[in-house]
Amino acid sequence: MFFPPFCMPPSTESRRQYQRYKLEMMKAFRDSLETRLAAINAAISTVEQQIGQEGE
Repeated sequence: MFFPPFCMPPSTESRRQYQRYKLEMMKAFRDSLETRLAAINAAISTVEQQIGQEGE
């Protein structure tokens, strides 16, 4: 969403819509990062288990 030209201040409603949009984008970004972090943690756990099995 774009605000009108700079000579016109954004309305309260358009600002509120932009804030909602920004919040949803940040939540989506966080969810993506949480998914990646879970995958990395699983990969680390797998490698640690493999190292532990080699030591036996």
